[in-house]
Amino acid sequence: MKRLALILGLVLFILGIVAVVHPTFEYGTQKHVANIGPIKATIEEPKTFEVPVAGTVALLVSGLVLAILSSKMKS
Repeated sequence: MKRLALILGLVLFILGIVAVVHPTFEYGTQKHVANIGPIKATIEEPKTFEVPVAGTVALLVSGLVLAILSSKMKS
């Protein structure tokens, strides 16, 4: 249990650091516009996702707290 809490804490903390370094993620979706016989027309729409600051802080704090508490746990 102690090792699992430590690993989970470190993973959450690393995800928080990634969210601080790279707060926006871009991805694309394809939308079908028209079907004309065997020909299909699609449009690629770029979209952006921004990681909320509160989510970043929550990841960092919860990861740090889990890592610290796991080191103080008895086996």
